Amino acid sequence: MKYDVVIIGGGPIGLNCAIEAKKANLSYIILEKGVLVNSLYNFPTNMTFFSTSNLLEIGDVPFIAHGDKPTRRESLEYFRRVQESWDLQVSLYTEVTGMTSSDDGYLIQTTKGVFEGKNVVVATGFYDTPRMLDIPGEDLPKVKHYYDDPHPYVDQKVVVIGAANSACDVALETYYKGAEVTMVIRESEIYPKVKYWIRPNIENRIKAGEIKAYFNSTVEEIKATEVIINTPEGRITLPNDFVLSMTGYKPNYTLFDRLGLHISDDGHKTPIHDEKTLETPLKGVYVAGVINAGLQTSKLFIENTRQHSATIMESILKSMH
Repeated sequence: MKYDVVIIGGGPIGLNCAIEAKKANLSYIILEKGVLVNSLYNFPTNMTFFSTSNLLEIGDVPFIAHGDKPTRRESLEYFRRVQESWDLQVSLYTEVTGMTSSDDGYLIQTTKGVFEGKNVVVATGFYDTPRMLDIPGEDLPKVKHYYDDPHPYVDQKVVVIGAANSACDVALETYYKGAEVTMVIRESEIYPKVKYWIRPNIENRIKAGEIKAYFNSTVEEIKATEVIINTPEGRITLPNDFVLSMTGYKPNYTLFDRLGLHISDDGHKTPIHDEKTLETPLKGVYVAGVINAGLQTSKLFIENTRQHSATIMESILKSMH
């Protein structure tokens, strides 16, 4: 079947694009390489969103949360209800491997066959691609770029790399469950924009010596039972059981390359697109959601990219008439 719109990515913005396509009576399919809202599924088990639930709502489906800030579990249930309420057509576990132009649009190659679309929307987010340290030992099984639950780290010596929200959350949660936590932080302080209810807590734990923190420091090498770090005082070797590398994430540039998307060379590595229509230099191919900010991953969120979906469908409808 040929679709009016093929949407790559089944996260909140991908779902919202499908809702807008459905409102416009356009045929569509969402291709998602993992589970529904795969990025949110990979968030830590006990994570609480920074946004309020009403700022995450899409498709006029109410987001009911028990507290001011919704949890990961509540968000998974919410977006499942959105998919069910709108009866959205989603092909899960369908990884996109390439794209070629056809007579009237594009052929999208996937692990479940070829899909044909007159238009394509790329809404893949960035949480599925960790920023790697590129140091010896990073491929050891004890190194994690995702954090799910504190239980595996009870009574373990844990090094947490980073100083933003994820790193601070992880350091506190593992510390409270009995881990011996050491933070290795490239900057001279905890990231100033850490959630306002987290930052004083982590700073107090560090001040009290309950969590050890090395500022202006980097990890040089990871070994089976230790970690070597560079600090202002020199090279230090720490006994270690696990390394939780919370150094952030980035868009999937390998996929962008396979799709033929052009990337800016200004250091931010944004997919090149028209700011008004969100169309890329590839006719009929659009980008939506947080990927539009490239490596500036703290610039765009669900709440300030929800409008992308309506903007794109409006542009598609104009091009069809």
